[in-house]
Amino acid sequence: MDVQLKRGLLDVCVLAAIKNEDSYGYKIIKDMKPYIEMSESTLYTILKRLEVFGMLTVHTSEHGGRLRKYYHITNAGLGRIEDFKNEWREVMSIYQFVIKEDGKHE
Repeated sequence: MDVQLKRGLLDVCVLAAIKNEDSYGYKIIKDMKPYIEMSESTLYTILKRLEVFGMLTVHTSEHGGRLRKYYHITNAGLGRIEDFKNEWREVMSIYQFVIKEDGKHE
């Protein structure tokens, strides 16, 4: 898969994982695991990038005597998810065209 495409897909997956409630790194990985495997180092790189682009914010809270970073999606992050849904409809339309053409050669 194209590296840029995969990067964009992973960004949207992380945003979707925190769309309904604030979350922290380990829980994000756990929530995504049934759909996609992701290492902690990859996740934290993505989280930092999304923070820089204003798609999420970070706050810390004490949990079990330790500080834990929680991630919160912003309106820009929600907008990115909606953009992705619209873009994906176009990708699926192209995919349908490609597989339709495959059927003619069998």
